[in-house]
Amino acid sequence: MAKYGVTHRLSTSYHPQTSGQVEVTNRGLKRILERTVGENRASWTDKLEDALWAFRTAFKTSVGCIPYRLVYGKACHLPL
Repeated sequence: MAKYGVTHRLSTSYHPQTSGQVEVTNRGLKRILERTVGENRASWTDKLEDALWAFRTAFKTSVGCIPYRLVYGKACHLPL
């Protein structure tokens, strides 16, 4: 994380606005899951891997690249 200038900070569970970027990320993942799961909310665990893939391979303007590159340190090669 230091390579990218990221400082790891902890926050308390009763003050979630401290970790605003984490909340934004979780909201985005929740939105993807809601759209892919539909009415059958019991199957969200089956769709979590796909939701994470969609999130990690979408360009984020706030960091200037896709999260996949930040997590794995290399470009993502998508199938055609």
